[in-house]
Amino acid sequence: MSWLSRADTSPLGRWWWTVDRWALMGIVLLMGLGFFLTMAASPAVATHLKLDSFYFVKRHAFFVVLVFGMLVGVSLLSVHNVRRLCLVLYVGCLLLLLATPFLGVEIKGAKRWLSLGGFSLQPSEFVKPVLTVLVAWMLSESQRDATFPGRTAALVMYAIVVGLLLLQPDMGMIILITGVTFVQFFLAGLPLAWVAVATAVGSAGLVGSYFLFSHVRGRVDRFLDPSSGDKFTDRYQITQSLEAFVNGGLWGRGPGEGTVKAHLPDAHADFIFAVAGEEFGFILCAIIVCLFAFVVLRSLARIFYDDYLFAVLAVAGLILQFGLQALINMASTLNLIPTKGMTLPFVSYGGSSMMATALTMGFVLALTRRRLEVQKHTYDT
Repeated sequence: MSWLSRADTSPLGRWWWTVDRWALMGIVLLMGLGFFLTMAASPAVATHLKLDSFYFVKRHAFFVVLVFGMLVGVSLLSVHNVRRLCLVLYVGCLLLLLATPFLGVEIKGAKRWLSLGGFSLQPSEFVKPVLTVLVAWMLSESQRDATFPGRTAALVMYAIVVGLLLLQPDMGMIILITGVTFVQFFLAGLPLAWVAVATAVGSAGLVGSYFLFSHVRGRVDRFLDPSSGDKFTDRYQITQSLEAFVNGGLWGRGPGEGTVKAHLPDAHADFIFAVAGEEFGFILCAIIVCLFAFVVLRSLARIFYDDYLFAVLAVAGLILQFGLQALINMASTLNLIPTKGMTLPFVSYGGSSMMATALTMGFVLALTRRRLEVQKHTYDT
Protein backbone atom coordinates (compact mmCIF):
# COMPACT_ATOMS: atom_id res chain seq x y z
CA MET A 1 0.00 0.00 0.00
CA SER A 2 1.85 3.06 -1.30
CA TRP A 3 -0.19 5.51 0.76
CA LEU A 4 1.41 4.08 3.92
CA SER A 5 4.79 5.39 2.81
CA ARG A 6 6.19 8.32 4.76
CA ALA A 7 6.94 9.94 1.41
CA ASP A 8 3.23 10.11 0.61
CA THR A 9 2.17 13.77 0.83
CA SER A 10 -1.54 13.21 0.17
CA PRO A 11 -3.98 14.28 2.93
CA LEU A 12 -4.67 10.65 3.83
CA GLY A 13 -0.98 9.76 3.83
CA ARG A 14 -0.08 12.72 6.08
CA TRP A 15 -3.00 11.84 8.34
CA TRP A 16 -1.80 8.25 8.79
CA TRP A 17 1.67 9.31 9.91
CA THR A 18 0.50 12.10 12.23
CA VAL A 19 -2.60 10.65 13.89
CA ASP A 20 -2.38 8.72 17.16
CA ARG A 21 -2.64 5.23 15.69
CA TRP A 22 -2.61 3.53 19.09
CA ALA A 23 -5.65 5.48 20.29
CA LEU A 24 -7.31 4.83 16.94
CA MET A 25 -6.66 1.10 17.34
CA GLY A 26 -8.23 1.18 20.82
CA ILE A 27 -11.33 2.89 19.43
CA VAL A 28 -11.62 0.37 16.58
CA LEU A 29 -11.38 -2.50 19.07
CA LEU A 30 -14.18 -0.95 21.15
CA MET A 31 -16.31 -0.63 18.02
CA GLY A 32 -15.60 -4.26 17.14
CA LEU A 33 -16.56 -5.43 20.62
CA GLY A 34 -19.71 -3.32 20.41
CA PHE A 35 -20.80 -5.03 17.19
CA PHE A 36 -19.92 -8.45 18.64
CA LEU A 37 -21.96 -7.80 21.81
CA THR A 38 -24.87 -6.37 19.81
CA MET A 39 -24.98 -9.66 17.89
CA ALA A 40 -25.19 -11.44 21.24
CA ALA A 41 -27.68 -9.14 22.99
CA SER A 42 -30.03 -7.68 20.39
CA PRO A 43 -31.79 -10.72 18.76
CA ALA A 44 -33.72 -11.44 21.97
CA VAL A 45 -34.74 -7.79 22.26
CA ALA A 46 -35.79 -7.67 18.59
CA THR A 47 -37.87 -10.85 18.96
CA HIS A 48 -39.58 -9.41 22.03
CA LEU A 49 -40.49 -6.31 19.99
CA LYS A 50 -41.77 -8.55 17.15
CA LEU A 51 -39.03 -7.41 14.78
CA ASP A 52 -36.66 -9.39 12.60
CA SER A 53 -34.12 -11.16 14.85
CA PHE A 54 -31.20 -9.32 13.26
CA TYR A 55 -32.94 -5.94 13.00
CA PHE A 56 -30.66 -4.23 15.49
CA VAL A 57 -27.58 -6.09 14.23
CA LYS A 58 -28.12 -4.81 10.69
CA ARG A 59 -28.71 -1.24 11.87
CA HIS A 60 -25.66 -1.41 14.13
CA ALA A 61 -23.50 -2.66 11.23
CA PHE A 62 -24.68 0.29 9.15
CA PHE A 63 -23.86 2.72 11.94
CA VAL A 64 -20.42 1.18 12.52
CA VAL A 65 -19.44 1.91 8.90
CA LEU A 66 -20.95 5.40 9.05
CA VAL A 67 -19.36 6.18 12.41
CA PHE A 68 -15.90 4.99 11.37
CA GLY A 69 -16.04 7.20 8.28
CA MET A 70 -17.18 10.10 10.46
CA LEU A 71 -14.37 9.45 12.96
CA VAL A 72 -11.69 9.49 10.25
CA GLY A 73 -13.25 12.46 8.46
CA VAL A 74 -13.34 14.64 11.59
CA SER A 75 -9.79 13.62 12.58
CA LEU A 76 -8.58 14.94 9.19
CA LEU A 77 -9.68 18.47 10.08
CA SER A 78 -7.22 21.25 10.88
CA VAL A 79 -7.53 23.12 14.18
CA HIS A 80 -9.15 26.08 12.40
CA ASN A 81 -11.73 23.81 10.80
CA VAL A 82 -12.44 22.04 14.10
CA ARG A 83 -13.32 25.43 15.58
CA ARG A 84 -15.43 26.45 12.62
CA LEU A 85 -17.32 23.16 12.59
CA CYS A 86 -18.04 23.45 16.32
CA LEU A 87 -19.38 26.97 15.91
CA VAL A 88 -21.79 25.85 13.18
CA LEU A 89 -22.83 22.74 15.11
CA TYR A 90 -23.36 24.77 18.28
CA VAL A 91 -25.95 26.96 16.56
CA GLY A 92 -27.62 23.89 15.03
CA CYS A 93 -27.69 22.06 18.36
CA LEU A 94 -29.25 25.05 20.12
CA LEU A 95 -32.07 25.11 17.59
CA LEU A 96 -32.66 21.37 18.01
CA LEU A 97 -32.52 21.63 21.82
CA LEU A 98 -35.03 24.46 21.68
CA ALA A 99 -37.37 22.35 19.56
CA THR A 100 -37.03 19.16 21.63
CA PRO A 101 -39.39 20.09 24.54
CA PHE A 102 -42.11 20.91 22.01
CA LEU A 103 -41.57 18.36 19.24
CA GLY A 104 -39.66 15.63 21.07
CA VAL A 105 -40.83 12.16 21.99
CA GLU A 106 -41.57 11.76 25.70
CA ILE A 107 -39.87 8.78 27.33
CA LYS A 108 -40.03 8.18 31.10
CA GLY A 109 -41.25 11.70 31.81
CA ALA A 110 -38.61 13.54 29.74
CA LYS A 111 -38.44 14.81 26.17
CA ARG A 112 -34.88 14.30 24.92
CA TRP A 113 -35.36 12.72 21.50
CA LEU A 114 -36.42 14.08 18.13
CA SER A 115 -37.83 11.73 15.50
CA LEU A 116 -36.46 12.69 12.08
CA GLY A 117 -37.55 10.48 9.19
CA GLY A 118 -37.54 7.28 11.21
CA PHE A 119 -34.24 8.13 12.92
CA SER A 120 -34.16 9.15 16.58
CA LEU A 121 -31.78 12.00 17.37
CA GLN A 122 -30.72 13.17 20.82
CA PRO A 123 -29.37 16.73 20.35
CA SER A 124 -27.85 16.87 23.83
CA GLU A 125 -25.39 14.11 22.84
CA PHE A 126 -23.96 16.30 20.07
CA VAL A 127 -23.83 19.54 22.04
CA LYS A 128 -21.49 17.97 24.62
CA PRO A 129 -18.28 17.81 22.52
CA VAL A 130 -19.16 20.99 20.63
CA LEU A 131 -19.52 23.03 23.82
CA THR A 132 -16.30 21.55 25.21
CA VAL A 133 -14.29 22.67 22.17
CA LEU A 134 -15.84 26.15 22.18
CA VAL A 135 -15.19 26.64 25.90
CA ALA A 136 -11.55 25.64 25.33
CA TRP A 137 -11.35 28.13 22.45
CA MET A 138 -12.77 31.00 24.50
CA LEU A 139 -10.56 30.28 27.52
CA SER A 140 -7.40 29.99 25.40
CA GLU A 141 -8.21 33.26 23.61
CA SER A 142 -8.64 35.06 26.93
CA GLN A 143 -5.20 33.84 27.98
CA ARG A 144 -3.67 35.00 24.70
CA ASP A 145 -5.40 38.39 24.75
CA ALA A 146 -6.22 39.83 28.18
CA THR A 147 -8.81 42.19 26.67
CA PHE A 148 -10.82 39.37 25.13
CA PRO A 149 -13.84 38.38 27.34
CA GLY A 150 -13.25 34.67 26.83
CA ARG A 151 -14.36 33.50 30.27
CA THR A 152 -17.60 35.44 30.03
CA ALA A 153 -18.28 34.08 26.54
CA ALA A 154 -17.60 30.52 27.74
CA LEU A 155 -19.96 30.94 30.70
CA VAL A 156 -22.70 32.35 28.46
CA MET A 157 -22.37 29.40 26.03
CA TYR A 158 -22.49 26.98 28.95
CA ALA A 159 -25.49 28.71 30.59
CA ILE A 160 -27.52 28.65 27.36
CA VAL A 161 -26.98 24.90 26.95
CA VAL A 162 -27.83 24.18 30.60
CA GLY A 163 -30.97 26.29 30.36
CA LEU A 164 -32.18 24.34 27.33
CA LEU A 165 -31.35 21.00 28.98
CA LEU A 166 -33.42 21.99 32.02
CA LEU A 167 -36.46 22.23 29.76
CA GLN A 168 -36.24 18.51 28.90
CA PRO A 169 -35.13 17.91 31.75
CA ASP A 170 -31.82 16.00 31.56
CA MET A 171 -30.00 16.36 34.88
CA GLY A 172 -27.47 13.64 34.10
CA MET A 173 -26.29 15.48 31.00
CA ILE A 174 -26.19 18.77 32.92
CA ILE A 175 -24.00 17.22 35.61
CA LEU A 176 -21.64 15.76 33.02
CA ILE A 177 -21.33 19.02 31.06
CA THR A 178 -20.90 21.04 34.26
CA GLY A 179 -18.14 18.77 35.54
CA VAL A 180 -16.21 18.92 32.26
CA THR A 181 -16.58 22.71 31.97
CA PHE A 182 -15.42 23.16 35.57
CA VAL A 183 -12.30 21.09 34.88
CA GLN A 184 -11.54 23.22 31.81
CA PHE A 185 -11.85 26.45 33.82
CA PHE A 186 -9.65 24.92 36.53
CA LEU A 187 -6.94 23.97 34.02
CA ALA A 188 -7.11 27.47 32.55
CA GLY A 189 -6.14 28.96 35.91
CA LEU A 190 -9.38 29.46 37.85
CA PRO A 191 -8.57 31.13 41.21
CA LEU A 192 -9.09 28.94 44.27
CA ALA A 193 -11.77 31.30 45.59
CA TRP A 194 -13.80 30.74 42.44
CA VAL A 195 -13.19 26.99 42.73
CA ALA A 196 -14.82 27.10 46.18
CA VAL A 197 -17.75 29.16 44.85
CA ALA A 198 -18.25 26.81 41.88
CA THR A 199 -18.15 23.78 44.17
CA ALA A 200 -20.75 25.32 46.48
CA VAL A 201 -23.03 26.26 43.59
CA GLY A 202 -22.69 22.79 42.06
CA SER A 203 -23.52 21.12 45.37
CA ALA A 204 -26.54 23.37 45.78
CA GLY A 205 -27.64 22.46 42.26
CA LEU A 206 -27.43 18.75 43.01
CA VAL A 207 -29.51 19.15 46.17
CA GLY A 208 -31.97 21.38 44.34
CA SER A 209 -32.45 18.87 41.51
CA TYR A 210 -33.36 16.24 44.10
CA PHE A 211 -36.25 18.35 45.39
CA LEU A 212 -37.31 19.92 42.08
CA PHE A 213 -37.40 16.88 39.79
CA SER A 214 -39.45 13.87 40.84
CA HIS A 215 -37.65 11.41 38.53
CA VAL A 216 -34.28 12.42 40.03
CA ARG A 217 -35.64 12.05 43.55
CA GLY A 218 -37.12 8.67 42.69
CA ARG A 219 -33.86 7.29 41.29
CA VAL A 220 -31.83 8.49 44.27
CA ASP A 221 -34.37 7.16 46.79
CA ARG A 222 -34.50 3.77 45.10
CA PHE A 223 -30.71 3.61 45.02
CA LEU A 224 -30.37 4.43 48.73
CA ASP A 225 -33.39 2.35 49.77
CA PRO A 226 -34.41 -0.34 47.25
CA SER A 227 -37.55 -1.10 49.28
CA SER A 228 -38.87 2.45 48.70
CA GLY A 229 -40.14 1.59 45.20
CA ASP A 230 -41.99 -1.15 43.44
CA LYS A 231 -39.56 -4.07 43.42
CA PHE A 232 -40.69 -5.24 40.01
CA THR A 233 -40.89 -2.03 38.00
CA ASP A 234 -38.27 0.10 39.76
CA ARG A 235 -35.61 -2.46 40.59
CA TYR A 236 -36.19 -4.99 37.85
CA GLN A 237 -33.44 -3.96 35.42
CA ILE A 238 -30.71 -3.45 37.99
CA THR A 239 -31.62 -6.73 39.76
CA GLN A 240 -31.39 -8.62 36.47
CA SER A 241 -28.11 -6.87 35.70
CA LEU A 242 -26.49 -7.88 38.99
CA GLU A 243 -27.69 -11.46 38.57
CA ALA A 244 -26.07 -11.52 35.14
CA PHE A 245 -22.65 -10.67 36.60
CA VAL A 246 -23.06 -13.32 39.30
CA ASN A 247 -24.07 -15.95 36.74
CA GLY A 248 -21.17 -15.02 34.45
CA GLY A 249 -18.43 -15.45 37.02
CA LEU A 250 -14.85 -15.36 35.75
CA TRP A 251 -15.19 -16.90 32.30
CA GLY A 252 -18.89 -16.46 31.55
CA ARG A 253 -21.60 -18.90 30.56
CA GLY A 254 -20.54 -18.89 26.91
CA PRO A 255 -21.68 -17.15 23.73
CA GLY A 256 -25.46 -17.26 23.38
CA GLU A 257 -25.93 -18.92 26.77
CA GLY A 258 -26.90 -15.80 28.70
CA THR A 259 -30.49 -15.22 29.81
CA VAL A 260 -30.42 -11.58 30.91
CA LYS A 261 -30.91 -10.32 27.35
CA ALA A 262 -34.30 -12.02 27.25
CA HIS A 263 -35.49 -10.05 30.29
CA LEU A 264 -33.89 -6.62 29.90
CA PRO A 265 -35.50 -4.28 27.34
CA ASP A 266 -32.27 -2.25 27.20
CA ALA A 267 -29.89 -5.24 27.07
CA HIS A 268 -28.41 -4.07 23.77
CA ALA A 269 -28.11 -0.44 24.88
CA ASP A 270 -27.73 0.82 28.47
CA PHE A 271 -27.15 -2.66 29.94
CA ILE A 272 -24.90 -4.22 27.31
CA PHE A 273 -22.11 -4.41 29.91
CA ALA A 274 -24.29 -6.88 31.85
CA VAL A 275 -24.61 -9.07 28.75
CA ALA A 276 -20.82 -9.06 28.42
CA GLY A 277 -20.50 -10.05 32.08
CA GLU A 278 -22.94 -12.95 31.86
CA GLU A 279 -21.86 -14.51 28.58
CA PHE A 280 -18.12 -13.78 28.65
CA GLY A 281 -17.45 -13.21 32.32
CA PHE A 282 -15.12 -10.94 34.24
CA ILE A 283 -12.38 -11.39 31.64
CA LEU A 284 -14.19 -9.55 28.84
CA CYS A 285 -15.45 -6.89 31.26
CA ALA A 286 -11.86 -6.27 32.37
CA ILE A 287 -10.74 -6.04 28.74
CA ILE A 288 -13.43 -3.43 28.04
CA VAL A 289 -12.40 -1.39 31.09
CA CYS A 290 -8.74 -1.60 30.06
CA LEU A 291 -9.53 -0.46 26.51
CA PHE A 292 -11.36 2.62 27.80
CA ALA A 293 -8.54 3.36 30.23
CA PHE A 294 -5.96 2.95 27.46
CA VAL A 295 -7.72 5.37 25.09
CA VAL A 296 -8.16 7.95 27.86
CA LEU A 297 -4.58 7.74 29.17
CA ARG A 298 -3.05 7.58 25.71
CA SER A 299 -4.90 10.74 24.62
CA LEU A 300 -3.92 12.59 27.78
CA ALA A 301 -0.30 11.53 27.28
CA ARG A 302 -0.31 13.11 23.80
CA ILE A 303 -1.03 16.56 25.28
CA PHE A 304 0.90 16.20 28.53
CA TYR A 305 3.89 18.20 27.32
CA ASP A 306 1.98 20.41 24.88
CA ASP A 307 2.17 24.15 25.52
CA TYR A 308 -0.68 25.02 23.14
CA LEU A 309 -3.45 25.86 25.63
CA PHE A 310 -6.40 25.37 23.28
CA ALA A 311 -5.38 21.79 22.47
CA VAL A 312 -4.75 20.98 26.13
CA LEU A 313 -8.11 22.34 27.31
CA ALA A 314 -10.10 20.84 24.43
CA VAL A 315 -8.57 17.36 24.55
CA ALA A 316 -8.68 17.23 28.37
CA GLY A 317 -12.37 18.13 28.35
CA LEU A 318 -13.29 15.80 25.49
CA ILE A 319 -11.44 12.79 26.84
CA LEU A 320 -12.80 13.41 30.34
CA GLN A 321 -16.28 13.45 28.84
CA PHE A 322 -15.59 10.17 27.03
CA GLY A 323 -14.17 8.47 30.10
CA LEU A 324 -16.85 9.71 32.49
CA GLN A 325 -19.66 8.48 30.24
CA ALA A 326 -18.11 5.02 30.15
CA LEU A 327 -17.59 5.08 33.92
CA ILE A 328 -21.19 6.19 34.58
CA ASN A 329 -22.61 3.45 32.37
CA MET A 330 -20.55 0.67 33.94
CA ALA A 331 -21.05 1.94 37.50
CA SER A 332 -24.83 2.19 37.12
CA THR A 333 -24.95 -1.30 35.59
CA LEU A 334 -23.13 -2.56 38.69
CA ASN A 335 -25.45 -0.54 40.97
CA LEU A 336 -22.57 1.57 42.27
CA ILE A 337 -24.47 4.78 41.43
CA PRO A 338 -28.14 5.55 40.66
CA THR A 339 -29.15 4.41 37.18
CA LYS A 340 -28.68 6.94 34.39
CA GLY A 341 -29.63 6.40 30.77
CA MET A 342 -26.13 6.79 29.33
CA THR A 343 -24.78 4.41 26.73
CA LEU A 344 -21.39 2.73 26.83
CA PRO A 345 -19.41 4.67 24.17
CA PHE A 346 -18.86 2.76 20.90
CA VAL A 347 -20.18 -0.43 22.54
CA SER A 348 -23.90 0.12 23.18
CA TYR A 349 -26.40 0.09 20.33
CA GLY A 350 -27.61 3.53 19.28
CA GLY A 351 -26.84 5.54 16.16
CA SER A 352 -27.22 8.96 17.77
CA SER A 353 -24.89 8.08 20.64
CA MET A 354 -22.31 6.43 18.36
CA MET A 355 -22.19 9.41 16.00
CA ALA A 356 -21.83 11.86 18.89
CA THR A 357 -19.01 9.75 20.35
CA ALA A 358 -17.34 9.59 16.93
CA LEU A 359 -17.51 13.39 16.77
CA THR A 360 -15.92 13.60 20.23
CA MET A 361 -13.06 11.23 19.50
CA GLY A 362 -12.62 12.63 15.98
CA PHE A 363 -11.92 15.99 17.60
CA VAL A 364 -9.47 14.31 20.00
CA LEU A 365 -7.60 12.60 17.17
CA ALA A 366 -7.53 15.83 15.16
CA LEU A 367 -6.15 17.88 18.05
CA THR A 368 -3.54 15.30 19.09
CA ARG A 369 -2.02 14.82 15.64
CA ARG A 370 1.75 15.34 15.60
CA ARG A 371 1.50 18.29 13.26
CA LEU A 372 0.21 20.26 16.24
CA GLU A 373 3.65 20.26 17.78
CA VAL A 374 5.25 21.66 14.63
CA GLN A 375 2.58 24.10 13.47
CA LYS A 376 0.86 25.29 16.62
CA HIS A 377 2.42 28.73 16.25
CA THR A 378 0.41 29.23 13.06
CA TYR A 379 -2.98 28.35 14.55
CA ASP A 380 -3.59 31.70 16.14
CA THR A 381 -2.87 33.66 12.97
